Parts: sequence; C-alpha cells; structure tokens
Amino acid sequence: MRLMGLDVGDKTIGVAVSDLLGLTAQGVETIKRTGNKVAINRLRELISEKNVTKLVVGLPKNMNGTLGPQGEKVLSFVDKIKDKIDIEVVLWDERLTTVAAEKMLISADVSRKKRKKVIDKIAAVYILQGYLDSNKNKL
Repeated sequence: MRLMGLDVGDKTIGVAVSDLLGLTAQGVETIKRTGNKVAINRLRELISEKNVTKLVVGLPKNMNGTLGPQGEKVLSFVDKIKDKIDIEVVLWDERLTTVAAEKMLISADVSRKKRKKVIDKIAAVYILQGYLDSNKNKL
C-alpha cells in the first residue's frame, strides 16, 4: 500500500509518496497551483501512476492547536479533492514542517533560490514521514 503526502499552499502543493512497505517518504514534485481543477487533475494522475491508496494532507494549525485562515483553506481544498477523487484522506498536523524543511535545506547549504523550488516538496516528505512513523505498527 502506497501513501501520498501533500503540503498544500496558496501557490504550490508539495507532493511526496511512500515506498511500497510504507516505511519511508520520498519527494515527488511540486505542483504549481494555477487553479484547483488543474491541481486536482495532476494529483489524480500521480495517484494513478504511483498506485496510491491514501492521501495524508498536512493541516496547518496555530501553535495553540486552533485553525487559522490557512488551515481553513486546506480544509476547503480537501473537500474539493474528496468530491473529485475516490480516495481516503487523512489530515495530519503539520506544525513546523516547513520550518524544519527550511532548516534542513539551509544546513545543506542550498541557495535561497533553490530552496524556494523544493521547500514544499520537502515539507510534504516531513508530513508523510511523520504519519508513517506514528503508524508503523498499525499499517
């Protein structure tokens, strides 16, 4: 069973997939959001191509656990995915994943310009890997 992790932003969607055993997450691509229809169609293609059985979508929460405007946008996008793609969707607390991805890229001495191109994909890896690690005995 292969899972897909998503880091949904206003301009891009970072995408990661698990290996077949559900042990590790690898970055796949960053989808530019030119519209929900285009983004969802690309997700549908990737889900089919990678034989994905579940989506793990990062849900941005405030540090106190409440949802802010970005969290509401993600929930709205998830509703659109559920209307168009017949797949299980799990929401995963993504607090600080982008910060962790940024720190990792900085420590690897990746330039600011290059970081901008891959940050969402790396954040999706962090989201999916966190989910896989927390469920490794349950899968």
